[in-house]
Amino acid sequence: MLECRHLQPSVSKQQSKQLFDRVREDNPDFHQKIIPISSELMQPGLAISPEDVEKLTGCINIVFHCAATIRFDEPLKHALQLNVIATQQLLSLAKQMHHLEAFIHISTAYANCNRKHIDEVIYPPPVEPKKLIESLEWMDDGIVRDITPRLIGDRPNTYTYTKALAEFVVQQEQDKLNIAIIRPSIVGASWQEPFSGWIDNFNGPSGVFIAAGKGILRTMRANNDAVADLIPVDVVINLTLAAGWYTAVHRPKSALVYNCTTGGINPFHWGEIEHHVMSSFKRNPLEQAFRRPNANITSNYLINQYWILVSHKFPALIYDLFLRLSGQKPQMMRIFNRLHKAISLLEYFSSQDWEWNSENLSMLMSQLSPEDRKTFNFDVRQLNWPEYIENYCIGTKKYVLNEDMSDIPAARQHLRKLRNIRYTFNTLLVVFIWRVFIARSQMARNIWYFVVSLCFKFLSYFRASSTLTN
Repeated sequence: MLECRHLQPSVSKQQSKQLFDRVREDNPDFHQKIIPISSELMQPGLAISPEDVEKLTGCINIVFHCAATIRFDEPLKHALQLNVIATQQLLSLAKQMHHLEAFIHISTAYANCNRKHIDEVIYPPPVEPKKLIESLEWMDDGIVRDITPRLIGDRPNTYTYTKALAEFVVQQEQDKLNIAIIRPSIVGASWQEPFSGWIDNFNGPSGVFIAAGKGILRTMRANNDAVADLIPVDVVINLTLAAGWYTAVHRPKSALVYNCTTGGINPFHWGEIEHHVMSSFKRNPLEQAFRRPNANITSNYLINQYWILVSHKFPALIYDLFLRLSGQKPQMMRIFNRLHKAISLLEYFSSQDWEWNSENLSMLMSQLSPEDRKTFNFDVRQLNWPEYIENYCIGTKKYVLNEDMSDIPAARQHLRKLRNIRYTFNTLLVVFIWRVFIARSQMARNIWYFVVSLCFKFLSYFRASSTLTN
């Protein structure tokens, strides 16, 4: 990469973060190797200046192409521009690079999510990319928005649709470039490098975990028995680097695809994630939680909608009413609406299973020396899921929310306070129901006394049984 002075302050700020501490210890001058250039994916030629193009074509050996929009609800025109047309333009630039050894394209394991079994091959695109681009050029945004559902067909969103098109675009250049395609599944926090649990954004499962830890998220529609195909970000990076080496050295005749997933190798399920996330946040609570962490997963639509009404919308309305009465701006309903939108976009991926072939990944691992296998570790068979989820949750606390671990005792005290409030509220609710419904009806009183007497008899029997056993 080449110098662009107005970007240097931003890059320097990134390099000063804790993420680079380990690199800084090993090589204090590492920043001299990172030189940014100015580029814009929405502009012709990626808006790279002629001077930078000339320098790039003269010195680049490997291109790692990971720039893309990851928004699931991106308008089709924007997604096509960012994920397909920008890829075409970068490929055009790559073909001008005199010393290029490999072009590594980052796709997604869900590019072909309309298939249940996904091999490490590039499937025929849903439509010829060139024809689609030419057709959408003359359409206004309203028309494109109306025809988008019919265009994407059995894919859930424009992201997976355009990533499938991008794979085909990359494949078209395999006779001119040495190409590999990496398909990661749901990218999560780091496993080992630069340290366990590093994450710096709310994307993917991170935002869901935080919402659950804060007590905001109470219900989520997913299949407890479905595989949650999370892949640690450092595993993706290590595989990408190893694939770059193999592609440059061995120069495969056709583009190799690497499915970077865990489900077929070391599966972990959404029900297990629910359990470990809740347990972790109860041991290491987030500060100023809205409620105690207690999220539940259900695959039933009606049950999910019931809990959304009871555990999300009703408390949000009460809290917003309290804010209005105290002269503050209501915000909780807005937060819940945004959460529901984000969760609904994930439902497709949390409610079903896929099978990914990983033969190329295994082949690549076998090509590495024992030392390189340790340095560029992408063997997810070694991944301990409960430990990983624990570190992931702690990572969201430390690196996303910037909370201090020394404040955990205070956070635990806050959870105890919330528990006491809940017990008090439930007691008052029972008293209210008694006064309004049961005390005014003879039949209701009879039923109530019958239930209480049964409970008393059961307790008496249990106490007597325990005494006889002793």
